[in-house]
Amino acid sequence: MEVTAGYLGDSKFEVAARSHRVICDQPLDNGGSDEGMSPPEFLLASLATCAAYYAAQYMKTRGLPAGGLKVRVNAEKGTHPARLASFHIEVEAPGLEGRHRDGVLRAVKACLIHNTLLSSPSIEVSIDTDVIESHLPLQSQAERTMGTVYRN
Repeated sequence: MEVTAGYLGDSKFEVAARSHRVICDQPLDNGGSDEGMSPPEFLLASLATCAAYYAAQYMKTRGLPAGGLKVRVNAEKGTHPARLASFHIEVEAPGLEGRHRDGVLRAVKACLIHNTLLSSPSIEVSIDTDVIESHLPLQSQAERTMGTVYRN
């Protein structure tokens, strides 16, 4: 899986995945133009849609109506470091019989994004500066093969 975020100016980015494009921006009160969801909202959207998908699959495979299914995700911010510290997933499944509640709950808890957030994934950050700019000296072959080189 891969997505790419390209800078559009100010606080706005175009996010691309496969042949799909969405805009990510900041709200007006955070210096953006509010032309798209913010990065934390995309994270909540990912969790909500994943949970909804798993719930809907459970319901569909059992011939249960999923038309009114809705999933709402709320998050609370934490500090030191800044992060989303807690999430709450609320599933609305009108008409769902009590005997299927536990099944839908198990299905939602099997969601890929839910399990990813529970398991502290490893995250590696790299910076590619191999863009040749006319005002910078060219890197030597050894520097290019060793990867990114930082210069003062």
